[in-house]
Amino acid sequence: MKSFLFVLEAVLGLIVVVSILMQKSKADALSGLIQGSKSETFFAKNKAKTKEAMLAKITMISMLLFAVNTIALNLL
Repeated sequence: MKSFLFVLEAVLGLIVVVSILMQKSKADALSGLIQGSKSETFFAKNKAKTKEAMLAKITMISMLLFAVNTIALNLL
């Protein structure tokens, strides 16, 4: 049981790292100052169905499972 939780911890850690690294940066940097904000596009209004939204959901779920798994490992 404990070895299964350790393997699950490693897999969840890899999923968290990969999903965070695949996400696009939210900072506009200098282009946001010059061109203004890009929040009025079609993709900004329909963000729930985009790749970024899917990655954000995967990240949140895997981080929650990682935290629960860490607590379970600590209790054993």
